[in-house]
Amino acid sequence: MRKVAVVAHSRKSFGGGLHELREVLAREGVSDPLWYEVKKSRYAPEYARRAVAQGTGVVFIWGGDGMVQRCIDPVAGTDAVVAILPAGTANLLAMNLGIPDDLTEAVRVGLRGDRLLIDTGSVNGEHFAVMAGAGFDARMIKDADGDMKNRLGRAAYLYAGIRNLGARRVKATVEVDGRRFFEGRASCVLAGNVGKILGGVEAFPEARPDDGLIEFGVVTAKNPVEWARTFARLALGQAEASPFVQVTRGERIRIWFDRKLPYELDGGARPAVREMRIKARPGSIKVCVPVKAASVSTAAAGKEHA
Repeated sequence: MRKVAVVAHSRKSFGGGLHELREVLAREGVSDPLWYEVKKSRYAPEYARRAVAQGTGVVFIWGGDGMVQRCIDPVAGTDAVVAILPAGTANLLAMNLGIPDDLTEAVRVGLRGDRLLIDTGSVNGEHFAVMAGAGFDARMIKDADGDMKNRLGRAAYLYAGIRNLGARRVKATVEVDGRRFFEGRASCVLAGNVGKILGGVEAFPEARPDDGLIEFGVVTAKNPVEWARTFARLALGQAEASPFVQVTRGERIRIWFDRKLPYELDGGARPAVREMRIKARPGSIKVCVPVKAASVSTAAAGKEHA
């Protein structure tokens, strides 16, 4: 068995905690993994880099989407594969890839599951694996972060979202693969590498994490009534049918705002910018997935290109 490393967000819980993780790994034949714990996800890249430098074959990441996002750059382009232990609040990447929320089963996927080469995206040079956005979703994530999320869990996003339904829109200009796609007032722009977002909502039904493309949407809803109509369409997987949503996909997306706007990457808040440069990064990382998930993805790809 190749060398195994664990990079863990020590403030996140999953199953019986990190003590149980050590026990499960030992039962599966991994008695002395490289072990790194951090209290904040922003410290994780350094340790993921160390693990790769020491010839690690499998890097277990204990945490949520933000923790995984922080570890992408050090692992991308190497022989190491990412094994997700979904210990975060939303765990959207794990959900989209079918990674179980049982600790023992998630470890077994990491050690014996299939290896799926997936895309990532980047915003202004920084990778993301799930989604990136500005406007409504970024404000919601920023407001929900910290104590509120610790106390309320996923409900924090609902509470923060309601508070931001009437926020002022921003004037935006969007180009997709060099062509003008949108110009006007927007309440949210969202780029997705996978289909399901918070609450299991299928925001991008056609999305696949290995198709070399970034899904992209603009929402123009300006008040709670219009947002309610938008959410109703999203819940049905019919975002494109909403009069307040425009959806496309592409390899390169550029967005200009008329004022600085905060954005988010995989649920992590980022400072305000006036421009977002989004790029698809095909086949960036290898992720451990259940055998069935990899088979379904491969079959879908074959069907599409038949």
